Amino acid sequence: MGSSSSSLNNIPNAQELIQETGFSAAHLLRLHERFEFLDKDQKGELRPQDFAAVRELAMNPIGDRIVAAFFSPGYINLRTLKTLLKETVDFPTFVQVLAHFRPTDTNRTREGTQREPANSRTSKLKFAFQLYDQDRDGKISRAELLQVLRAMMGMQVTEEQLQSIADRAIQEADLDKDDAISFDEFKKSLEKVDIDHKMSIRFLR
Repeated sequence: MGSSSSSLNNIPNAQELIQETGFSAAHLLRLHERFEFLDKDQKGELRPQDFAAVRELAMNPIGDRIVAAFFSPGYINLRTLKTLLKETVDFPTFVQVLAHFRPTDTNRTREGTQREPANSRTSKLKFAFQLYDQDRDGKISRAELLQVLRAMMGMQVTEEQLQSIADRAIQEADLDKDDAISFDEFKKSLEKVDIDHKMSIRFLR
């Protein structure tokens, strides 16, 4: 994908990105090549439709939600009071989001005020939680859970079965009995789940 990807010197703030995300220099170069491949008009930024070329996301039933995570809420429209998504994503943001899908590095520790690594278990769970919590109110409602279940299971089960699964999931995870799942409840319910296995993207290997 071109000679521009052959050196870290062509990636602005490469060393800072390596330090922040934990990606190796070689991995960062591969991701830069992938970014340039997706950036068809060579503007140095991606739009949501550019991610259609990522086969791993196109095949994922909640791939559209993962793509939306790259375009984190940008600003609030004061007329409608709705939070709008950024329209494009640059390479540093692309890498920072993908860092959530790196295997957890148990040897990497935080220093002082340094924020938690994107590939820590807690950061991964927060990222996964936000894929459900679409209205960003800090809770997964029954309706939000059903939306994800419908996307993931589609026509394999009936609507009645989906609703039963959602009810059971909330009943088991909802410790404070408010008919929704908070992040702490979500985290506790996944204590025994191998989050690295669940959150992986093939082209990061």
